[in-house]
Amino acid sequence: MSLFVNTFFEVRLQDLLNLAARVQQAFGAAGIEYRVVGGLAAYLYVEEAEPDAGRLTKDIDILVRREDLPRIAEAVESVGLEYRHAAGVDMLVQKGQPKARRAVHMLIAGEKVRPEYSEAAAKLEGGRTIQDIPVVPVADLVKMKLTSFRAADEAHINDLDLQGLITPGIEAGLSPLLRERLAQARTRNR
Repeated sequence: MSLFVNTFFEVRLQDLLNLAARVQQAFGAAGIEYRVVGGLAAYLYVEEAEPDAGRLTKDIDILVRREDLPRIAEAVESVGLEYRHAAGVDMLVQKGQPKARRAVHMLIAGEKVRPEYSEAAAKLEGGRTIQDIPVVPVADLVKMKLTSFRAADEAHINDLDLQGLITPGIEAGLSPLLRERLAQARTRNR
């Protein structure tokens, strides 16, 4: 019997986890609080519920406090990252590899990611650690995914929902607009 391994996936996942570990090392040493959101958070929650069911992402999105940005810029230098602000986005890129698609994108806790969004990003409250990575609570992740509601976000919502992670309590805490978007996602993906 042959064993097939998707080495591209494994290498890409390890690269993401290594980048997350570098962020954790720098932020931990500087005493800076943050939470992972976005695709990596969805991946971690889904993988915990059902191994091999997670959908890989290309970058890392984190929530930070606006007042911590200067400290973050200084803290990440020790782990080979550098702070950049480009096109209205705060990010951490790898020195010598400044690709935004493979960066750590920083979202400001409690502020809207885009002016047209109906809801602000989550605050730095609660959450838990999965594989040594601090992640936002599932309820906050669901709200953020339904607020941006791009195709990738809808796919992550579907992944979370298929694993039973979007509970009736989480659903009840959604605004009418976000409940409508959840219903749309469920209709399209069932």
